[in-house]
Formats: sequence, C-alpha cells, structure tokens
Amino acid sequence: MSALPPVLWQPSAQRISASNIKRFIELVNSCYEARIGGAKLQDSVHLYEWSVREPEQFWSALWSFTGVMAKSRGTRTLVDGNKMPDAKWFPDARLNYAQNLLRRRDDETAIVFWGEDKVRWRLTYAQLYDAVAMTVSALKAAGVGKGDRVAGFMPNTPDTIIFMLAVASVGAVWSSCSPDFGTQGVLDRFGQIEPVLLFAVEGYYYNGKAHDTLPRLAEIAAGLPSLKKVVIASYTRAKAEISGIGGSQYLEDFVAPFAGDLGRKTEIPFEQLPFNHPLFVLYSSGTTGVPKCIVHGAGGTLLQHLKEHQLHSDLKRGDRLFYFTTCGWMMWNWLVSGLASGATLLLYDGSPTYPDPSVLFDLADAEGMTVFGTSAKYIDALNKAGLRPAETHCLKSLKTMTSTGSPLVAESFDYVYESVKKDLLLASISGGTDIVSCFVLGDPTLPVYRGEIQRRGFGMQVQVFNDEGQAVIGEKGELVCTAPFPSMPIYFWNDSDGAKYRAAYFSRFPGVWCHGDFMELTERGTAVIYGRSDATLNPGGVRIGTAEIYRQVERLDEVVEGLVIGQEWDNDVRVVLFVRLRDGVALDGQLVAKIRTAIRRNTTPRHVPAKVLAVADIPRTKSGKIVELAVRNVVHGLPVKNLEALANPEALAHFRDRPELGD
Repeated sequence: MSALPPVLWQPSAQRISASNIKRFIELVNSCYEARIGGAKLQDSVHLYEWSVREPEQFWSALWSFTGVMAKSRGTRTLVDGNKMPDAKWFPDARLNYAQNLLRRRDDETAIVFWGEDKVRWRLTYAQLYDAVAMTVSALKAAGVGKGDRVAGFMPNTPDTIIFMLAVASVGAVWSSCSPDFGTQGVLDRFGQIEPVLLFAVEGYYYNGKAHDTLPRLAEIAAGLPSLKKVVIASYTRAKAEISGIGGSQYLEDFVAPFAGDLGRKTEIPFEQLPFNHPLFVLYSSGTTGVPKCIVHGAGGTLLQHLKEHQLHSDLKRGDRLFYFTTCGWMMWNWLVSGLASGATLLLYDGSPTYPDPSVLFDLADAEGMTVFGTSAKYIDALNKAGLRPAETHCLKSLKTMTSTGSPLVAESFDYVYESVKKDLLLASISGGTDIVSCFVLGDPTLPVYRGEIQRRGFGMQVQVFNDEGQAVIGEKGELVCTAPFPSMPIYFWNDSDGAKYRAAYFSRFPGVWCHGDFMELTERGTAVIYGRSDATLNPGGVRIGTAEIYRQVERLDEVVEGLVIGQEWDNDVRVVLFVRLRDGVALDGQLVAKIRTAIRRNTTPRHVPAKVLAVADIPRTKSGKIVELAVRNVVHGLPVKNLEALANPEALAHFRDRPELGD
C-alpha cells in the first residue's frame, strides 16, 4: 500500500458549519429518510453515498435547495433511470435557463470586466437585465425564435453574456468560439449547426495589441449561407467599415429601436421550455474529423452547475467568481451560470500575463475575488516564473482556487500553498465539454491531499473500470459513470439515430459512460487523473483534435501527410508534428515556418506544434488509418500493442529515439 500523501489544507470547523453542504444535509435529513448505517447523514461522505443510492431524491432535493425558477416542476423526477443514455430527468418541467440567471434585478454588481489594461466595465444585475431585455426585443424583431441557432464569434466580454442570455430567453440555441480561431476552425463548427444570426466583434486585445477580426469575419459570414444577419460589437475601436460583410449591422444600430425601453422595468417574456430543450452546442476536439456538435439541455446544465457552484464551490450571494477562460471552452458556460447563485462574475479577456504576470492577482485584490479558477498550466507557469503572490498581494478575500484543463501535478499543489495562500481550498476539478461540468471536483468540508482531487461529484456514480470492465480501487483504469445524470448531452447535432452519440461514450462498456480519462480512485474516495486515454492533444490544458491540424498541413504542396501527437514534457503536453514530404523537398527553417503559419492562421495559436520533424513513412492500419497512439507510445518508450494490425509496422522505427525530442 502506498504511503498516505500529506494533507495540505484542512477546513476549519467554522467553514464546515457555514457551508452550503452543511445546510443541504440538514434539508435532506428533514425531508427524507436519508439513513446511512442506521443514522441520518452526518457529512459529505454520507451525502455522496446517499446521492448515488437515491438519485431521484437527491436531484429533487437539490432543485428545492437551489430555488430553481420554473413555470412547473412536474411530479416525475426520473423516467427510465436504469437506461443509459435514454433516462429522462424532470420530463414534465417547464423552465427557462436565462430566467434563473436573471432572477435578481437590483443594484448589486453582476459583472466586472477587465480587458487587459485597455477596458474596464461594470454592470449591476438591474443593468444586465435591461440590456438582455433590449437584446431580446431586437432578436424577436429579427425573427429569431425557439430552436434557431445563434452563434458568437466573441471574446469574454459582458456583451457575450448579454447575447447568450437573450438567445436563451427566446428559446434559441447558443454556440460560441473565441475570436482567435481561424476561418476554417470556425466554419468547421458553426457550419454544421447553420446559425441564423452571428454575434461578432470587430477586434480583440491580446498581449497589449489590438487584433483585427473583420477580414476573417467576412470569410466566415460568406461561408455560412444560413446567416440572415451579422451583428458586430465594437470593442477595440469605433465603427469600422463593414459593408463588405453581408447582412452586417453594428450592435448599437441593432438594438437602437428598443433603447427607449431601458430603465422602464421592461419584463422579459421568458419562454417556458422543457427540461431538455437545447441550450448550448459545444464541440469535441475534432480528433477524427470535423468536431462533433454536442448539444446540452437547459435544465440539466442549470441543475448541474447549481450543484457544482453551491455545494462543491460553496458559492453564495455576494461571492466573486472568476475563471480564466475564452468563449470556446466549456468553463465559460460554467462561469456564466454563477449568476444563478447570485455571484458577481469577474471576467478577464486577453493574455493572463499582460501587462505583467501578476495581472490576475491584481484583479483578485482589486475586485475582492473569492473563487479563482484557472488551468494547471497557468499554475505551473507561475511557479516557473518565480512569482510569489503571497508576498506581493493581499488576497484576503480569496477562499477557493480551482484548476482544470489537465492534471494538476503534486508540485503545483506545493506551490499554491507555499506561494499563493496557505488557507485556501485548492480544488483540482475534471470533467469536460461532453458533460459541460465535472465528474470529480472539490469539497469545502474535506481536507486537500497533495496531488489528489477531493471527491466524486454528488449524484455522479463515478467509478474506475479495468480493461475487463470491473470496478477497481487503487488501480489505474478508465473513468466511467454507471448511472444517468442530468447534464448528459441530449444528443449530437446531425445524429438522427444517436449512433455517433452512443459510439462516443457507450461502445466500450455498453450501458456505461466511458469518458476517456485514465484515472485512479483511492480508498479515501479521492481521485488522481493521469491524462486522456485517447489520442486527443492537450497542451496547456486545451483539448486539440489532430484532424484540425491535418486539414491545414496537408493543404500545403510540400506535405504529403502528417501525424501529430502530444509528447509529455515538463509537467505538461507539447504538440509534435511529423510530416512526410514530397520527393525532393527538405524540411528547412522556411518550410517549418510556413507550416506553423498555416496552422496558426486557420486554427488557434495553441494548435501550433512545438516541434516539426520529417519522417520517411507514417504507420497505418491495414484499412489505411494512421495510428497516433502507436507513435505516441514509441516516442515515450512504451510498447506498441497489436503490431499485427499495422500494414507497415516497420515505419515505427522512424519515430524511435529521435534526438530532437529530447530538448
């Protein structure tokens, strides 16, 4: 048995007694025969056991505890609860996601925005409501209604939240990506869902510079024949010329006819919709082709986020919630839902190190941040840069720090407690786009063990399966969920028979959600994730699909084909691209620069490989598919299984012991 890792933080008795978990347990004990071992629930360990044993009671109690606003709740909580993925939650309910986020209409601050050192913007809950109301009127006048798709090519600004809430208010479906995406990356996503309206920005700031998006926006609009209108928000400059973008209009002109309603307490006519009415379309990494369009329902997203905010993050009215994210990552959706708990959202858009590496801690001090959400890579970068926020900043209000995107290594736990703040809940969390939430995450009533995630999510029957499909403790295996939960995708777009959906999660273990993470559950109930168990790239915690890179590289005349892997490097993953070139072509510095430029222009800067290396051949299966996992194993000195499945196993020799991969 391995030695018990050190406890780095222990919640005080006062913090436990004042926690939302404590209040929720009291509610459960008063309403249900919630007995564990013959007694009422005593702590969050008992609460988890009860939540997976009695899922209908748990999710019903959570609905009441969090005060979900709905026209009707219905009498049924779960139908076909023994079926995965066909269970139905709250099938009789009628509600609106946006109404739950806009339930307050007072002068408390709803949003604080920093756009690097260029822009500052604040909105009260009343101002946010009025701005959404005005945008709802404009959307309806433009003919946008239930089921229509509306896309956002936007930075992480208050405008983006206003747009999304207006779209959800009328029952339309929201999908977004950040403005650093290249044209093809945007069309690969939005082109599938055929949006009728596109909200976009004319530019954005990054690393102190303004980046013009209008040339790409013209290409995007031309590539989306479904669009009836493009609404452009000004951010980096006054109105620029947009006549070359078909159907375009500046935001102020779009809402001008309804501006007179501001301050008149106009009531938003929130559409009351089924629990599983589509709310968001998020996108897979695109490993084997164009990204899958993952559709999430309004009720499941809301209820799951309320649980994770109020129970796992102990979020209360007046807390100040921050997550460093773009609008192309599901953590943006997670962050915005914090409005439903009465939090103030702290938004930051731009480089997290501009104008200097301490800017996010400047934000924390200046705005009284209570929950600081970031990536494992960011924490590692702070450590390597030698930053010591505990010595340079007050951080008096900060009580929780969450980390996701990639596994948080034990040394980063040490760094946070030594150099950021000692009395702090450091919650490593993990889930993903697939569930727009988490499988494993924090608990403000439990200790933090070095290098470990505190617990499984309440109501989530999470286990680890070995290769034989047996549940194991203390062994590495596949992260699975063996019972339904409300935030499962409602479907994939353009997947009428559900075949793609079932293949994505249920093909390996029928009737069981297999997530694709390599994980271990300890006897203490904590978790350790060792990374993705598939070929998805994950540099800096950002999921990247190999097909997105291939589509750009293989357009170049010099390149016959490519193969890309993630190489474990310096407590992270770096992207390595191997290319097979045409006869007579050499991989010199000029060609490497051309390859990187092509990738950067049409995807994002994160897709750009750290290494580009030439190979004489690329291994593939007998059916012609290239084998990234086999190459990744060779690069890491691991054995390759099923060599007999390869048409040209000798090609693996081109990837073995490459000196270029040692620096």
